[in-house]
Amino acid sequence: MGGRRDVRRRGTKHGGIPVAGGRPERLPFVAIVGRPNAGKSTLFNRLARAPLSIVDPTPGVTRDRLYAEVDLRGRPVGLIDTGGIEAEGTSGDRMSDRIRLQVRVALEETDLVVCLFDASTPPGADDARVVDLLRRAGRPVLWAANKVDKPADEPSAAEYYALGVPELRMLSAASGQGVGALLDAILAALPPEEPAAETPGGGEDEAGDGGDDVAGEERTTKNEGRPVPRVAVIGRPNAGKSTLVNRLLGDERMLVDERPGTTRDAVDAAVETAEGPMVLIDTAGLRRRARIADRLERLSGLSAVRALERCHVAVLLVDGAADAGTDQDQHLLGLAAERGRALIVAVNKLDLVTGSAAQRELDARLREAFGFAAYAPILFVSARSGRGVRELVRTIARTSEAFNRRVGTGELNRFLEDAVTKHSPPLHQNRPVRLLYAAQTGVRPPTFVFLCNRPEGVHPSYERYLENRLRERYGFDGCPIKLRFRRARRDEAPR
Repeated sequence: MGGRRDVRRRGTKHGGIPVAGGRPERLPFVAIVGRPNAGKSTLFNRLARAPLSIVDPTPGVTRDRLYAEVDLRGRPVGLIDTGGIEAEGTSGDRMSDRIRLQVRVALEETDLVVCLFDASTPPGADDARVVDLLRRAGRPVLWAANKVDKPADEPSAAEYYALGVPELRMLSAASGQGVGALLDAILAALPPEEPAAETPGGGEDEAGDGGDDVAGEERTTKNEGRPVPRVAVIGRPNAGKSTLVNRLLGDERMLVDERPGTTRDAVDAAVETAEGPMVLIDTAGLRRRARIADRLERLSGLSAVRALERCHVAVLLVDGAADAGTDQDQHLLGLAAERGRALIVAVNKLDLVTGSAAQRELDARLREAFGFAAYAPILFVSARSGRGVRELVRTIARTSEAFNRRVGTGELNRFLEDAVTKHSPPLHQNRPVRLLYAAQTGVRPPTFVFLCNRPEGVHPSYERYLENRLRERYGFDGCPIKLRFRRARRDEAPR
């Protein structure tokens, strides 16, 4: 399983977003386990104070291990949501066996377990299975009965003492009743807090840059002034997204199955690459709305869209062996482009696209299909064999660096002078349009403001000209670029 020592070494990056400065070098982990439909994801979301995990009455919604780095009353903690454990032999679905494997891996990584029972139903074989598994795991456990919404529910919850648990905490994850007492118990049971690591050069985190930033608080590594890139892998069902993420992680973190729809939540996983740390977000496959009849699939789709809201780079994985570049592929890339994310197109199943001529034909077809985001590089990979994956990692790193790139004002105005000299703006209503000054006002995506005498007179074709020249000069491959034109006040005109 990789061993506990390795988990400790990598512990600082297992949470959703690694944190710099003022944070323990060794992050403690708390795993929430229990049988299906016990309310684990509801408790996970309440402790995380965000709807990170899908919640639905249908048992078995959570399948992968979900990680979130949360602040529990000032203590940074890695929180792990797990799939529901069923007794062996009660289900012929091999997915249940793989969920149990994921839970065992989570138990190896964790310092403390919160075992959640469903007080609305009597103890059963699944509950006994969970208790037995936890006793053999040898981890500290807090036992809790969920769905105790009123005092009349307590007698039925007390039936779980029959499983031999020493102390049972009553709570309602949905309403929050009793969660505060559980939180007190979690903090008391965690290992002593280690001293915070100092950030070189001052210790303050650099967060946003004043531009159009991605949703959520930005965190940085201790050695870099830019955030660790968050990379969302999106695509249609069964395109190979989880296989690709597992290949990048070198670990079976994501459940992989040939049946579409295996991944339901957007799952974060941190990885150290030759190009530096990254946070990978595996997402559910998205289909056309007309084909989505299942409520859980709709929820999964919303989770994937939320992943686009909080990522920096979106990697669209298309199936090179099955109609790559379809309307749905275009729709997915468009969703990411609308949100101003850096874009990469990765064509999977390279081993099934035989011959250089076939690859050239597919590349041309995709460039035509994705012409609205022509700045997105197109790469060919095989998630199963690993071919092309190293180049994909390098491209992600380059794109992320460009997404955070700033151009100095002096350099930018030298660029503007050169661009205008080579191709001046067209006249507007027979009057000249003069671009007077330029400044970069933001990153993620790179955003530029141009002061001019007639902003309404800048033709869209000239905007494209400037965008293309910026991309060529400063290497903004894979990045959308925002250009804004504003009328210069008298005191803003260059001297």
